Amino acid sequence: MSGVRAYKAGSAARNTDALVVGHAELVKRIAYHLAGRLPASVEVADLIQAGMLGLLEAAANYTADRGASFETYAGIRIRGAMLDALRKLDWAPRSVHRKARAAAAAVREIEAEFGREARDTEIATKMGVSLDEYHKIAHDAASCRIASLDDSSGDDESLMGRIEDTTADPFQDATQEGFRDALAGAIKELPERERLVMSMYYDDELNLKEIGAVLKVTESRVCQLHGQALVRLKARLVDWRDRVAAA
Repeated sequence: MSGVRAYKAGSAARNTDALVVGHAELVKRIAYHLAGRLPASVEVADLIQAGMLGLLEAAANYTADRGASFETYAGIRIRGAMLDALRKLDWAPRSVHRKARAAAAAVREIEAEFGREARDTEIATKMGVSLDEYHKIAHDAASCRIASLDDSSGDDESLMGRIEDTTADPFQDATQEGFRDALAGAIKELPERERLVMSMYYDDELNLKEIGAVLKVTESRVCQLHGQALVRLKARLVDWRDRVAAA
């Protein structure tokens, strides 16, 4: 190896090390945020370990011409690595995802028919389940909905499924302008309490207990509202995907 090549290799290694050291706290923040939505059996330490591998990959592959800051890029890679680890743990039964898709389909049909927000009682009736059972489905959706909101085609087409595909680019998926705009628009159209939950959870990074204190409801009710918001967003983003596919 020539002196110039050796210098460049050493410089790149130093830059990678600096990025990893400087963003280790980002891994912990993402891990604890995800852990708040997962069963107690999932260890935060396992998420952090997986996230550090994602951070290392991000530091090694990042280039400034991607059009986003390293923190944004790394955050997506870190989450992707954690999702990959969770998929291997297989903690979320397929029935949870299947019921969440059924709830989203019910929301879509009701809102198309009546031109307004679907009520939880209507969703339960459309699904042929009790209101309590629907609330449990919404709760479970919030507990496992760490995959992409546009995973309408089944488990193999979800973000979790695509993560194992080495040709997939989660960064490109997440920065797709059309999807971001559609998601932002769908969030704005959520019922007020669901919109507040989404804002406090994802923007302010409050946990469910803290959100419950703000809204003066139980932690369980916050989880239901969160899950119902995700089900509603999923239903509305299917329409966006259909329009894009037809274009």
